[in-house]
Amino acid sequence: MQKYICIVLLLLAFPFIFSHAKRTNPDKPCKHFTVYYHTVIFNGTNTANATAAVVREPTKFWNTSFGQMVIFDSPLTKDQSLLSTPIGRAQGLYFYDMKMRVGSWFAYSLLFNSTEHKGIINIMGANLMHEETRDLSIVGGTGDFFMARGIVTLRTEDVDIPRYFRLQMDVKLYECY
Repeated sequence: MQKYICIVLLLLAFPFIFSHAKRTNPDKPCKHFTVYYHTVIFNGTNTANATAAVVREPTKFWNTSFGQMVIFDSPLTKDQSLLSTPIGRAQGLYFYDMKMRVGSWFAYSLLFNSTEHKGIINIMGANLMHEETRDLSIVGGTGDFFMARGIVTLRTEDVDIPRYFRLQMDVKLYECY
């Protein structure tokens, strides 16, 4: 008898266990916004303005940047201007991991502390730089983005290698708490 009572209670509680997350269909995210990521690469003389630095030089294994690692702490803005007031920071690393063409793997966090957003979004995945747009996984977060899941779509907007590049980051959260 106790066995059946436990089963009935479990069946009654089951819908409530998984009902806390605000889920939507893939066509309609529960949160959606766009930010711009600006990186100024350290060149040995621009200490005051640099937001990223190469910490491991590429190997001589291939003619690409294979093996190079970059650490960054770069501003996020609402618009395309590097001089706009930052709404957050992108902090993390990427390394070049493709032998035959240029591609990288990212692991980073978007840190927000503005009137619009407070919290952190954690992102990781392959950045296939030869593609016009690239999707990376949102694997969690804190604050306004507590346990968030979703996709960030990257689009390269401005490139002046080896000095500067800007990415448009289209953030789409499909699991919001």
